[in-house]
Amino acid sequence: MLRAFRYRNYRLFFGGQIVSLTGTWMATTATSWLVYRLTGSALLLGVVGFAGQLPAFLVAPIAGAYVDRWNRHRLLIGTQVASMLQSFVLAALTLSGNITVPIVVLLNAFQGVVNAFDMPGRQAFVISLVEEKEDLSNAIALNSSMFNTARLLGPSIAGGIIAIAGEGVVFLIDGFSYLAVMVALFRMKITRRQPVAPRRVGVFMQFREGLSYIARFRPIRSIMTLLAIVSLVGFPYTVLMPVFANDILGGGPDTLGFLMAATGCGALLGALWLAARRSVVGLGRVIPAAAGLFGASLIAFSFSRVFWLSIILLVLTGVGFMVQMASSNTLIQTLVDDEKRGRVMSFYTMAFLGTAPFGSLLAGTLSARIGAPRTLQIGGVCCIAAAIWFARGLPAFRAVVRPIYVQMGILNAASLTTPPED
Repeated sequence: MLRAFRYRNYRLFFGGQIVSLTGTWMATTATSWLVYRLTGSALLLGVVGFAGQLPAFLVAPIAGAYVDRWNRHRLLIGTQVASMLQSFVLAALTLSGNITVPIVVLLNAFQGVVNAFDMPGRQAFVISLVEEKEDLSNAIALNSSMFNTARLLGPSIAGGIIAIAGEGVVFLIDGFSYLAVMVALFRMKITRRQPVAPRRVGVFMQFREGLSYIARFRPIRSIMTLLAIVSLVGFPYTVLMPVFANDILGGGPDTLGFLMAATGCGALLGALWLAARRSVVGLGRVIPAAAGLFGASLIAFSFSRVFWLSIILLVLTGVGFMVQMASSNTLIQTLVDDEKRGRVMSFYTMAFLGTAPFGSLLAGTLSARIGAPRTLQIGGVCCIAAAIWFARGLPAFRAVVRPIYVQMGILNAASLTTPPED
């Protein structure tokens, strides 16, 4: 389960990221509560989420071309500095009482632009930290466990701090948390040279090349399509959590922290289960099953009016979404050509986060009209329908993937004539 920790650079990366991501989840929770406290509007929660995630849709595909051109180590140092400054500005304005919703929207949009470079850069950088390719799937699964450990700790810590000291202190802590990543990056010894896309080709030509590669390669195309649908109609449930915590369950910031932590707990369990797997074989079946579980759990949660039951259902929601996302990430990273990794992972970012702003805006609008529970019910039904669509295409998916596994040594040649497991 922990075999990727054999590599010093990966250990440094993991340690720095878990501190920083905990701060990020604290800030995410504090931002939602701040906006809802100032406005009491589910629609504005959606607007703020839209502003923070829209750049991932607009900028990430072009950013991916630069990720394949630039030094990814230096790129990540730059994104951490920019994110730290954004958090400190948000903290200063909140603590001084000068914060407004338009300012939150602008700062979230700035952070979204930074994330458009940071996320594909970080995903593509991981491969340089793991020397043996067979350990890559374990490293990606451990990344997911790191992400969800932070998702578990961050909101619960933030809920307590908000209740005691307010949102500004949370933003201040988040700013300092980026120092952990920068220290880790400076201590790394990078000897493995990353594949660099040729600079003689223009950025937009590289963008078109990456898009064409995904469009022609059915497995990656199918995975990203399912992920985009689930992110559009399902993932925006997070922006409605203040509504469920305050209006439906009758709680406060501590209740919001527990609800967010429950999804993080489930996601952590799912990530650890993936880390314990020895191979990528079988993940093709796991992806639609996890998407279906996510949709069904969302529907069940929308009907709950009992705190402890809501917690249990959100744990299942976290398991479903994280297993689908991490399995998708693992398969894509396994199958993609190295020189196109940055561009493909930028489209992954667009599918995962880029569709979410439209979902956040849609969720906020629908919630204002038909209520948060019915909004989640519609999203859950759409997730289940998308999972069924993906499952029906598995035979064609396997026909493409299995020969690649044989070429990579993941399967032997005899497996091409045996019943499929992937």
